[in-house]
Amino acid sequence: MNITCQSLAARLQAIEPEADVREVARTCLLLCNTLEDLHALENDAALAKAYREMSLKLQVSTDQHAAMTEELEELARSNPEQFSKDQVWVLVRAIKVQSQVLQLYLGGQALDV
Repeated sequence: MNITCQSLAARLQAIEPEADVREVARTCLLLCNTLEDLHALENDAALAKAYREMSLKLQVSTDQHAAMTEELEELARSNPEQFSKDQVWVLVRAIKVQSQVLQLYLGGQALDV
């Protein structure tokens, strides 16, 4: 079996029929970038498991990003000349979260800050 993005998307859509087309596209990209051997996805059970795991990773990253965005918006309303150590750590965590999200899409390792 030759795995193409189109065939992978169709199989994911069959696993999760109510999934939004953007979610399916993101998951295809993430699976392709994180798995060494895409032929492992030829098995329907393996694909379903990989889809569930990737969906969970994506949801965790989305939640982290949303929380970090809220903290950064609060930080942006404060005076940068009076940043506390905690506020600087908010910025450091934001960099780490951004790195994790980016690396999730690129298939590499995130920074360990």
